[in-house]
Amino acid sequence: MNFGNLVKDLRIAQRKTLRQFCLDNGLDPSNWSKIERNVNPPPRDEATVSRWARFLGLLPDTEAWRDFMCQADIGRGKIPAEVMSDQILVSRLPVLLRAVRGAELTETQLDDFIAKVREAHCPDVTIP
Repeated sequence: MNFGNLVKDLRIAQRKTLRQFCLDNGLDPSNWSKIERNVNPPPRDEATVSRWARFLGLLPDTEAWRDFMCQADIGRGKIPAEVMSDQILVSRLPVLLRAVRGAELTETQLDDFIAKVREAHCPDVTIP
C-alpha cells in the first residue's frame, strides 16, 4: 500500500466522500484527489502530515499513526525517521540494500522475507 491508497482508505472508513471530507477539514478537493491518486507526493511539512493524520482519525503514539508517518516518508522518497533513529539498523542498511538490489525477488519471496523480519523483530505481535 502506498500513501495515497492509505489516505483514501482512511477517508472512506470515515464514510465520507472526497468533497465532504475536504469541506469538513478545510482542504482543496482537487489537491486532495491528487494525493489519493498518487499524482502529488505527501507534503514535506511534518506538521501538515500530522494534521492530516488527525483529520483521518488517527491518534498520536499509536501504531496506525506511526505507519501513516512512515508511509508519508516513503511517499516522499525518504527513509522513515523510525528507521534512521536505529543506529544498528542504519549501519546494516547498505548491506541489506546491496543484497536486495538486483535480486529480483517475487512478490511471495518478498512477503516471506518481510514476515521473517517482523517475526524476528517483534515475535509477540501479529502483523497482517
